[in-house]
This record gives sequence, structure tokens and C-alpha cells, in this order.
Amino acid sequence: MNHGKPLEGMVAIVTGASRGIGLAVAHRLGTLGAKLSLCARDARKLESAAGELRAGAAGVFTAAVDVAHGEQILAFVRDSEKALGPVGILVNNAGITGVVPFEELTDAQWDKMMEVNLKGTFIVTQVILPDMKAAVWGRIVNISSSSAQSGAARMAHYSASKGAIIALTKTLAVELGPLGITCNNIPPRFVMNTVMSEKFFADDHQSRDAWITPDQSGVRASPKILPAPARGWFPTRPAMSRVRPSASTVAATSDPVMDDFFLNTSEVQ
Repeated sequence: MNHGKPLEGMVAIVTGASRGIGLAVAHRLGTLGAKLSLCARDARKLESAAGELRAGAAGVFTAAVDVAHGEQILAFVRDSEKALGPVGILVNNAGITGVVPFEELTDAQWDKMMEVNLKGTFIVTQVILPDMKAAVWGRIVNISSSSAQSGAARMAHYSASKGAIIALTKTLAVELGPLGITCNNIPPRFVMNTVMSEKFFADDHQSRDAWITPDQSGVRASPKILPAPARGWFPTRPAMSRVRPSASTVAATSDPVMDDFFLNTSEVQ
């Protein structure tokens, strides 16, 4: 193993990778040696992001995709496999947000939120699973939100969709762990340069001053978010979370990339 590039030879899909957390994750994965397969709805922003990444990544493939549409995801994954190889890492980051009082929330707004945030995560994960099962190895990281635990006024549909992602993550961690595929959840608090910050808080400088950057969220700063307990998931405390897997989990799932994570406490902001 190349200790400077522990993910060398691996292919990582990151959804919603044109900016914010998704772009920060892609940067980190590229630094660790992974080949990057990136998707987002905005082709122009995605290509700009890819331009940043190509200098440091082993390979970059991009496609403009709406994760709520299964046929687009299937085509994206198949084209990615042809360009880069089988998928070993998936970061489900794509999502939308919205702010509306609960009593004014419409069926259409509710359905759209669930379609993109929850159904999108479901579709992408299901499509890439054959690659991971064939390799008896895979790493899935779902980006949820601290609002799923704390709640957020006027964001019932958003918080509910992210809470459902946490439940899905727990279920997949238990179901897929015995197959060598881990599934974990990262619940960021408010982060700059994201859909939420740009759409709803662009002029609220007091709130923006309290927010963190994608780098500070830990998803780019910590290389240990990907190797994770096969039967575990990251707690959804928005500040510092600590995971200390049991000895049995270590014995069942340890490999050279994962050893350091399993044998020490991992910290994820």
C-alpha cells in the first residue's frame, strides 16, 4: 500500500460535487489517491470544480445528473465504470433544501424534498452496490444534517428527509457490514458555500459569521471518514463525534487502510 496515497487505485463517486461539502470531499479523496467520479445538476459549475481537481487526482470523470432520476444515475455509473473502473467508495452528498412554515408546506414541496434527498440516496446506493459486493469491499458515506437531530423551524420537509437518511444508513450498516461494505453518516451543521447558505442566508451576515467552511466541517480535513466500522455509523452530534469500535468489529473487518481508524478513536467534526 502507498501510505501517502492509501486510496490509490480506488474509484470514488461523489454526488453534488460541484461545490461546498461535495467539492471538499472530492478534493480530499483525490489527495488520498482515489480516482474521482463526480456528478451534479449544474454542468458548468461541475466542470469548473473538475478543473480544480484534475491537477491532484489520479483521474476525474464528470456528468451532469439529477440523482432523483434513476435512468440518469444508471447511465452515469455505467459510463463511470467504463472510464475509471468499478466503484469502491460512494459519498451521497447531493441534496436540496427549503424554508417554509409547516402549515404552508405543500404536497409538492414535501415530495420534491424526499425525491431528491432520500430517493436520490437510495437510487445511487442501489446502483453501485453490485461493484462493492463483487469486490467484497465498499465504503458508503451519507451526508445528512444536524437538523435531523435538533430540528429546524420552517424546515420540516428537509429535516425529515435527512432523518430518513440516518435511518437508512443504520439499516445498510447492519445489512451490508457482513459483506465487507460499511455505511456511515456525517451530519454537518451549517456550512458555507452550499445550496442552503447561498440561497437563504446570502445577506444574513450575522448568521454567516457563525457558520463554518467545508474544510472546517471535517469531511475534507479527516482522511478517516471513509474507513469505518462495518456495523456502525457516525453519531449525529453536530460538533465533535467519537466512535470507538468494539474488538469484535475490528477483527471482522480490519485491513491495512482501516487499521489506524479501528485501533484509535476517530474524530469527525
